[in-house]
Amino acid sequence: MAYIIVPLVWLGYEVRHPAIDETPGITTTSDDHPGDPINVALIGSEADVRRAMLAAGWFPADPLGIKSDLEIAAGTVLERPYDTAPVSNLYLWGRKEDLAFEQPVGGDPRQRHHVRFWKSAKLDSNAQPAWMGSASYDKKVGLSHTTGQITHHISADVDTERDHVIESLKPTGELVSVQVVDSFHKILEGRNGGGDAWHTDGRLFTGILKQVASQ
Repeated sequence: MAYIIVPLVWLGYEVRHPAIDETPGITTTSDDHPGDPINVALIGSEADVRRAMLAAGWFPADPLGIKSDLEIAAGTVLERPYDTAPVSNLYLWGRKEDLAFEQPVGGDPRQRHHVRFWKSAKLDSNAQPAWMGSASYDKKVGLSHTTGQITHHISADVDTERDHVIESLKPTGELVSVQVVDSFHKILEGRNGGGDAWHTDGRLFTGILKQVASQ
């Protein structure tokens, strides 16, 4: 039962959220270059997403600004932690991410798990939006291959980071089921705006979150 029935129940192949088929597979940068791929989604309210990600050990990323820029630079140079370091803006549906979370790795901001989410305008039959996400792993800080500016460089294996987001949510009790959308991506490799290569098996993992009524 534990090894056969439960995995079949866990991966629920439900009717997909109506926003998924209308979501571009790749984000863009502010100057309209290709960004990182979309590879994960969460279904629920903003409160549901925030609660689940916090329970899974993710930190909300600080907004970009002079203060946060100086803090991440100091953390990188002095090798000190910055758990809520900002992420650069990427764009989907013509706007920057609505939410961003990260998990630091080690004692400074050079390496980290991070994911950006965009809220869909379309709702499902339960009146819930899809939070389309782009998860990737920052492996080091260096110069952008395209602009020459200082930036984080991502690991090419974005599927591992997609899996990490879902796996981190499973023990929290906030994840009701997981839907796997095969062939979400038709293009399975590319480069982001910083020139970093990425590759994927083409699947989108969609987590349906436990809904908690607002008080």
